[in-house]
Formats: sequence, structure tokens, C-alpha cells
Amino acid sequence: MKKTRFIMHSIVLLSIAWLAVLTSCSSVVDKEKEQPNIILFLVDDMGWQDTSVPFWTERTPLNDKYHTPNMERLAQQGMKFTQAYACAVCSPTRVSLMSGMNAARHRVTNWTLRRGVSQDAKDEILEFPKWDMNGIQTADSIEYAVATTPLPQVLKDNGYFTIHAGKAHFGALTTPSANPCNLGFDINIAGHAAGGPATYQGLKNYGHDENGIPLNVWAIPGLEKYHGQDINLTEVLTIEAKLALDSALSIDKPFFLYMAHYTVHVPIEADNRFYQKYKSQGLDETEARYASMVEGMDKSLGDLMDYLEQKGIDDNTIILFMSDNGGLSAHARGGELHVHNAPLNSGKGSAYEGGIREPMIVKWPGTVQPKTKCDDYLIIEDFYPSILEMAGIINVIPKQEIDGVSFVPMLLQEGSTATDRELFWHFPNKWGGHGPGIGTTSTIRSGQWKLIYWYSDQHFELFNIHQDIGETNNLAAEHPQIVKELAKKLGDYLRSVNAQRPSNKQNGQIVPWPDEVQL
Repeated sequence: MKKTRFIMHSIVLLSIAWLAVLTSCSSVVDKEKEQPNIILFLVDDMGWQDTSVPFWTERTPLNDKYHTPNMERLAQQGMKFTQAYACAVCSPTRVSLMSGMNAARHRVTNWTLRRGVSQDAKDEILEFPKWDMNGIQTADSIEYAVATTPLPQVLKDNGYFTIHAGKAHFGALTTPSANPCNLGFDINIAGHAAGGPATYQGLKNYGHDENGIPLNVWAIPGLEKYHGQDINLTEVLTIEAKLALDSALSIDKPFFLYMAHYTVHVPIEADNRFYQKYKSQGLDETEARYASMVEGMDKSLGDLMDYLEQKGIDDNTIILFMSDNGGLSAHARGGELHVHNAPLNSGKGSAYEGGIREPMIVKWPGTVQPKTKCDDYLIIEDFYPSILEMAGIINVIPKQEIDGVSFVPMLLQEGSTATDRELFWHFPNKWGGHGPGIGTTSTIRSGQWKLIYWYSDQHFELFNIHQDIGETNNLAAEHPQIVKELAKKLGDYLRSVNAQRPSNKQNGQIVPWPDEVQL
């Protein structure tokens, strides 16, 4: 193995063999040309409006509240997607991203942490299924886990130097995939089983005591050389990512950098490089801290873009920007709850647009026309086949069945993969937050229509997203035929992937499929 530098959590002792089984997709890359470098820049809990880049038809007060000049810069150089979707919470999104599978199929439908322990909140009505609470793995020997051929392993097996930086949250504690290196990454920087940081502050040793011992499960591993320094976690991850990119360039390989920031996940702590600016603008304490975290994330994006230009590899590097779920609105934010993603309704954990619609930008020099916009919808599992097509990786077979559809035709402006396609979300669980659209649901998006099925009382909500982006007007009673048609499509899809359902505590019966409910 070529010389690499591994930064791993001390409690992760298990490792498993990497697999050489790959996935199939088509290619637009000229094989005689150099394979492109790829940076996937994923932000944690960033809402659709947490940016100065407008993703709606008009600017909003939130677009004027935040300052993200490097997202603006990226949008000027690439294509902006206004209807990019992820799951409502983090682990389902990350597993879909790494596997190309819809959450209903892979069954990692809530957030993961401890091995064999469900993170479902208690519910008075519903009993939740035994979902894949141990996350994504490469072997089928781990209970309550989904075995896959993960994206970084495919890239690695096809000549890429693969780098993980930041939040992993792929597998539960003590499972192999708690260490990203067991999913095909050559280098792991600060990634482990937990889905959030103990603290962003180097002065607090990122959650360790003065001897470097983790104070809790949220302590960020592998950054000991920064302990005691006044340096934010977001900046540290960027510094380390650039050092890893130096390693890739030194061995003359194309690289795949998965820049998966912990920010803007709680705890909401000030990034001192930007905090005072927002306090001076009159924001309350929480919102000033949050805005500083957003700008710290944006600074990281700019630093990486500057790095590419300085190294002369900007023209051969693809950048994909995405968030893993909607912005936090249920708690821990200043002011009124559930307005932080306006005009979208609600936020993280919700089936409403505020919980699943994300800011997405793609820059592909020489291929994607600058300053362009795509208003067609796509979903997180589409990144798997899309990235492989961008990399020119073809004629390979994965363990898992791929639900994602490449969005490369939309990047090329040669057609829409959204035409005649439905999107599906499935959450047979209960997240910890409360608010609009937060609950046990299955959802279908078909063209302008969106249908949400609630398992607790088997009622439906129907929205025309084109006319009512804020989902304020439930049209289910006015359009029973549309409800019936979409419920049938939703039910058929859930059956086709053998989706799990909750059961009713009172009678022990599994809750009916959506198309079995009498309207």
C-alpha cells in the first residue's frame, strides 16, 4: 500500500477486507483524457435558505442574512439545482449517498450511534420495526446493517485516491464502518460513528480532557495536534483535507475528496473568525453564532477552490455541493420555531420541504455551463451513479440494487431525469424533534404533486408544490382521485423494496400500506 496517513478513533479496532465488486453506469468521460478529480462538499443540517445564494424564484430575507461569497462563486462557475432532495435526517442520507439506494430499501431509516440500539423516540401509538440501526457495511455478517459496495471503494478500485474529511456517521460504534477506511477511503480525517461534535473549539480539545481522553461519544478523534489551540473544527478539517490532497498529487492519482463538515450541526458555537460581524448587525446570540458557522463553512469551500487554482488543477476538478437534510428548526435556534427555512415549511426531521430540500451546486469545468440553473428534481441516491459516470467508471456490478438515476443529462442540458419519475421518502421511525411534518411518514413526489402518508392515524396530506411551496394548503379532500393514484404508486413502491412498517401498539397489527386505507 502506498504511504498514507490514517487518523482513526481509538475505539475502532475492527477492520474488514475491502471489496472489488463495482456498480454499473454509463460514461460521458473520454477515456483517453485524464480522469477528473472530484470533491463532494457535504454540509450537515444546512437549510435551503442558509446562504446568500437564492435557490427560489426570488431572494428572501434569509438570503440577505447570511454571507456565503464562495457559494456565490461556485454558482457563477457551475449549475445551481433548485429542487435537490435528501432525507429528513442524516444517516439515511449518508447511506443513500454511499450506496445509491433509497432509504426504504436500505432500511437505515433513522440516525445511528450504538451497536444494536435503536435511536427511535418513544411513541404512544406506534411500535417501530427493527431497522438497520448498525448502518452501512461491506459484508452481510453484521446484524441490522445493509451490505453494499460503497461509492469510495468503487472509486478506489478504479484508480482514485480517496479521502474522507469530517463527519462519517456511516456505522454504529464497534462496527467496521465506524472507520471510513473500511468503506474504501485511503485516508480518514476525524470521522467516526457519532453524528455530531462535542464542540468545535480547539481550546476544548474537541471534546477531550487534558490527557486526550474522550469526555463522551461525541469527541472528535484524531486531531490531537490542534488540542489547546484557538482554532475552529471547520478550519482544522480544511487544513487537513488540503494536506491529504497534497498526498494525492504527490503520487499522481486522481482524487476523490469527501469533504463532510460537521458544521452547521449543533452545538451552535461561534466561529470566532466571523461571529462579531453578525453580532454587530444586531442578530441575537444564537443566530449570530449560527451565521458565523455558515460563513466558516463557506470559507472552507473558498479555501479548497483557491487550493485547486494554486495547484493548477481547477480545470480538471469537479465540485459537488450538497446538504444532508433540512436546516434545524425544531430546537436550539433563536427566535420563533420552524421559520428558519422560509418559504419552506418546518425543517430537519420533517417530511415537509423544509426537512428535505437542499442547496445544491455542481461545477464541472468544460462540461457544465457556468451560471446555469436546473429546476428539475433529483434525490440523494442519484449522486452514486452520477459520480461514477463523471469519473468514467463503467460496466461494473455492485452488491446492492441501485435506485439512483444519474443527473448527468441535466448537467449537460440534454434532458431531464425527472420526467415521468417519482421520488420516494420512507421514515417508519420517530425522530427526537417536534414540529410540522415531523413524524412517522411515507412520501411520494410526482411532478407538481406531493403526498404524505401518516402512519399514526393513516391520514393523507396532498400539496401542489408548484403553487404552494410552503405546504400550507392540504388538498387531499379536494382531490381524492389524485390521493388514490399517488397512494397506489407509493404502496406499490414500498412493497417492491420490501419496506418496513410500524405496528399499532394497541392491537399489535402492522399499519396498512397507504393504498389500503379507505379514503
